[in-house]
Amino acid sequence: MDLQTLEQWQEIADDTLIRYSGTFSPILVEKAQGAYIYTHDGQAILDFTSGQMCAVFGHNHPEMVAALKQGTARAIHLLSTMLSPAVVELGRQLISLLPDGLDRCVFLNTGSESNELAIRMAKLHTGGFEVVGFSGSWHGMTAGAQSSTYSLTRRGYGPAIPGNLMLPAPYAYRCPIKHCAGSCDNSCLEVGMKMVDQQSVGAGAVLIAEPVMSAAGIIELSPSYYQRLRELCQERGLLLILDEAQTGLGRLGTQFAFEAYDSPPDMLTLSKTLGGGLPLAAAVCNAEVEQSCHDKGFIYVTSHVSDPICAAVGLASLRILQQEQMAEQAQKKGAYLKTQLQVLQEKHECINRQGPAFTRARF
Repeated sequence: MDLQTLEQWQEIADDTLIRYSGTFSPILVEKAQGAYIYTHDGQAILDFTSGQMCAVFGHNHPEMVAALKQGTARAIHLLSTMLSPAVVELGRQLISLLPDGLDRCVFLNTGSESNELAIRMAKLHTGGFEVVGFSGSWHGMTAGAQSSTYSLTRRGYGPAIPGNLMLPAPYAYRCPIKHCAGSCDNSCLEVGMKMVDQQSVGAGAVLIAEPVMSAAGIIELSPSYYQRLRELCQERGLLLILDEAQTGLGRLGTQFAFEAYDSPPDMLTLSKTLGGGLPLAAAVCNAEVEQSCHDKGFIYVTSHVSDPICAAVGLASLRILQQEQMAEQAQKKGAYLKTQLQVLQEKHECINRQGPAFTRARF
């Protein structure tokens, strides 16, 4: 069917599609290339969203197109217990980029799923079931990940999974305990953990956090905050998951956000940039946790775990990350963007000058 007019395709969409996020954007996208999307009626639009924050290497990057073509000539999909060369090689390359203590990985489809699996492993390993998450966090839409998500997605769906506890995010600009004035001294963490302790039934398993909380308003966990958070988790026997869906693979000027901290997390989840627009995510843990879960009969079988076609694209993402020096580019372009934003701040009264200084730009 030739959808010639805005009214034609919107009418068909309204009559056939479930609206899953308010209303649909009022454009019909014909194709995407590089930093642009191209609409059905011929407009070229600069895509500041990078798709769903996934296509940060550019839409339809030639390396990824080539990986897809080569992958379809080999194997698109296999039984979940069967491995392909692409999956084995992606595992080797990903682990080689990570420090000791992040030694085992599995490849899934979305960030929701990688967090779901990591939480599931943490519960099985520790024997606990309580999961601590931050206010304003976003970890996914599946049941377990959604239960530790404290954004605007909880109302109207009934009770979340039991055992989920909330910690206030360290938002220095609007301090959750009305204590800080633009500079966090970690008091909210100490108070928040005491509140978590009071709610806990003594079955703690894991704390999940984003190094930079996106949905909450771009809230960064500083190195000092992270260090104290790590200590408090260890005191309570909580594993620490860092959800790097939006910070991994060069976006902050380093390959991974945790490189700004003194120690890696117990578990790491990746998505979005890893697939560059294709459904690919990963969960990473240490060898001890993997062995413990294996010994206890861990199972997480989905239709598309370890799919070879997505792994081939993941290998292309890692090549782009390194060959095109994406982390270094983020540092340079982030510094330029920050400078230009500060110029705008000086020119326009509507930009709040009383808030904390701009942090480094995120891509």
